[in-house]
Order: sequence, then C-alpha cells, then structure tokens
Amino acid sequence: MNILLDPTILFFIFGIFAGLVKSNLEIPQPISRFLSLYLLMALGLKGGFALNKSGFTPEIAISLGLAITLAIAIPLLGYNFLKYKLDKLDAAAIAATYGSISAVTFITTTQVLDQSGISYGGHMAAAMALMESPAIIIAIILANRIRQQRSGNASGHTSLGKILHESFTDGGQLLLLGALVVGLISGDSGHKVMAPFSIDLFKGLLAFFLLDMGLLAAKSVGELKGKPSVTLAYAFIAPPTHAMIALGLCHIFHISLGDTILLMILAASASYIAVPAVLRHAMPEVSPALYMGMSLGITFPLNIILGIPIYSAVAKYFV
Repeated sequence: MNILLDPTILFFIFGIFAGLVKSNLEIPQPISRFLSLYLLMALGLKGGFALNKSGFTPEIAISLGLAITLAIAIPLLGYNFLKYKLDKLDAAAIAATYGSISAVTFITTTQVLDQSGISYGGHMAAAMALMESPAIIIAIILANRIRQQRSGNASGHTSLGKILHESFTDGGQLLLLGALVVGLISGDSGHKVMAPFSIDLFKGLLAFFLLDMGLLAAKSVGELKGKPSVTLAYAFIAPPTHAMIALGLCHIFHISLGDTILLMILAASASYIAVPAVLRHAMPEVSPALYMGMSLGITFPLNIILGIPIYSAVAKYFV
C-alpha cells in the first residue's frame, strides 16, 4: 500500500483515468521527450556516482552477466513459444518487445527502492542499457531468416550492421551511458554540484512524466481490440514468468536484494520506445498496434501498479 500511495504512482493512475474518460489533458511531445531524457541523464549520473564509490567488483560483473543472459534468453524463449500460435514475424516482433526493457519502469522502481531504504548498485543503470539491444538484434536475425525461408532468396533482408548502429547510438541509451561515465569520473565533487538537478528535481519530474505515460497507456488499450487472445494472455503471463526466471538466477548467484528486484523488473518489463522505433522500419509486415498495445496498454501499467510491489515482496522472501 505504501508503494501504491506514492505520488508518482498515483499520478500514473490519474493519467490512466484521464485517458479513459477521454479528457483533453495532454503533455506536449517536446516536453515529454525532455522529461524522458532528463530521467535517463539523472539515472546515469546517480549510477556513475555510486560506481565511483564502489568500484568494479566480481559481484558487479556477475550482475551484468545475468542481465545479458536474460536479454538473450527471454526473446528466444518468447519466440519459440509464440511461433506455434502466431505468424512467425508477429512472434518475432512480440518476442523482441518483451525481450527488451522499459526504462521508465526501471526508473520508477529505483525511486521506490530509495523510498523503502533498499540499496542497489549503481551498475544497474549499465545493466539496463545492456538489456535493451540484444532482443532487437535477435528479432532482426529471425525476421531475415523467416523472409528467406518464405521467398527462397536473400531479398528483403534488413542490414544487421545498420540495426546495430541504431541500437547502440540511440539518443536515450547514449545519454544514459554518457551520464554514467560523467558520474563515474567526477565522483563526489560532481555529485555535490549536480545534486540539485539530478536528485532534488527527480521525483517531481518523474511524477509529471508518469502522468503522461498513464495517458498513453489508456489510449493504447484501444489498440488491442480484435487482437488474438494469445497475445492478450501473453501480455499478462509473460512478465511474471520472466521475473521468476530472473529471481531464480539471482538466487543461484546470491545477488543482493536491491539488484535482484531491479533485474526482476527489467526481465518483466517490455519496450514501448526503442523496439517499436526499430521494428517499424525493420519489420513493416507487423502492425505496431500489436506489440505497442500489449506493452504499453497492458504490461506497463501492470508492472507499475502491481508488479513493483509484488516482485519486491517475492524477492524479500527468497533473498
């Protein structure tokens, strides 16, 4: 209940309400984009400052290794399940969406952990960045293979080199990693200078951004009309399944509580920014309404409202 009564979560719920009653409330796109970049920059700085204090340890290496493992395993598992239920290209697009991550879900969880007094490693910002691209690359490889099987030649292939470039030079991801490096280099002195910007303003701007996300989530629900029932079931079942896979791996390798919760959330989340932006061009055969409706209309609000408190409680029980 403490998590659900957090102002940032309440603003998200209010945004959903405003969208469902078809209010004309909206956040202009340039402001929404600025808020997104601000949150990524602030998170990167915070992670860099923490890494400056802790240094790079074997525990950090294990956590990053688990993040990459999850980023590869989840889209492969998703595709091999969905390809028997849907068109293979649709299956690859959904697998990529759920194999990648939601930065906003991660950022919201870090705020909840801070409020709850649960510590986590600054390197988890880097883990989030590492988990964004593997699913996209896997989906492009799968799509190229599917097209080749259907046409009998290599026509219609999407250049993997171009996708790799887009994945690793995406503005948001590059800003996150750049801010992480800045925080790592500047250390305590940088932390003192940037605290009014990256810490004091963070919660208020996160609440404003989640209001906008609530409005978008409400609009995305309408995109699910007429979609196969298996996609709706997957949007509900896949997140907790992926979170439990992450929990099992963290339990085996004795990952700390805070890092375990964040890895569970990352595994349970689905992309609604990076993956759709790439797939619109790389897989035009698949309607964006399919994976956008699932990730933003169902999985995102499910994780924000219920996933964060439930996964945190489960992690506390096992870790």
